[in-house]
Amino acid sequence: MERVKIVTDSAADVPAPLAQELGIAIVPLMIRFGEEAFEDTALSHDAFWEKVHQSGLAPYTSQPGMGTFQKTFRGLVEAGYRVLYIALTGRHSGTLSTAWSAAQEFGGRVRVFDSASLSLGQGWQAIQAARLALQGETLERILEAVESIKRRTRVFIQIETLENLRRGGRAAKLMPLIDRFMKVLDLKPLLHIEEGELKLLAMARSTSKGIKRIAEEVAAIGALEFIAVMHVRCQNAAEQLAEEIVRLARIPREAIWLGEAGTILACHGGEGTLGAIAVVAE
Repeated sequence: MERVKIVTDSAADVPAPLAQELGIAIVPLMIRFGEEAFEDTALSHDAFWEKVHQSGLAPYTSQPGMGTFQKTFRGLVEAGYRVLYIALTGRHSGTLSTAWSAAQEFGGRVRVFDSASLSLGQGWQAIQAARLALQGETLERILEAVESIKRRTRVFIQIETLENLRRGGRAAKLMPLIDRFMKVLDLKPLLHIEEGELKLLAMARSTSKGIKRIAEEVAAIGALEFIAVMHVRCQNAAEQLAEEIVRLARIPREAIWLGEAGTILACHGGEGTLGAIAVVAE
């Protein structure tokens, strides 16, 4: 029986206990405060924000080095696995291309897949892939399943402030358009992901109106395989969004994953970022 191991990166926000249970290897991205650097997985949410507030420095992210990927892949290949790495969207990060270059050393034993997503949009692909791997599915069959999830994933994000996105440069194409709206009106941008790229969906006049719009988008999808609400330091708003999805989409509250996004989304979205990740049912 072919043995397959799933690898993803820390941008996927896969909960650590679940990653351990499913045997998912997590490659950490780097968080930098000036000259000081940390592996993403080394900082808890509270430790990250304490560092932000105490240092007065704006954190930024960088991708893992090729050597980090080579070390991870080599250990798994030498243990007899074929490897599938599910990457943060290649439209907003060089992590994918670095991993692809590292994979060339292993003669087809390592495959690199662009999730075209982030947070649990990426993470759900890794979770389902790992479940299939544990069931003994082949790498080719797992790739087919992950490609299907990728096509069916929808991500909606409300940003409270543009400063983090502007500083990180990850959404440079959006900035002129959003700035024109925000200079005239006090509006909050609602983004979605299309073909792996963040794009403007709408502008909301308030957080509550943004919450309603996101819930409406989720409800319009129809039957769902998976739904999650993720937030950055705005638990109350996340709970409001979950309840609005329950009301409009008629989904049981216990079916909605709700959690705080990791430090990668925190760096680029900033405090108050709120999002929903939905996967359309097959």
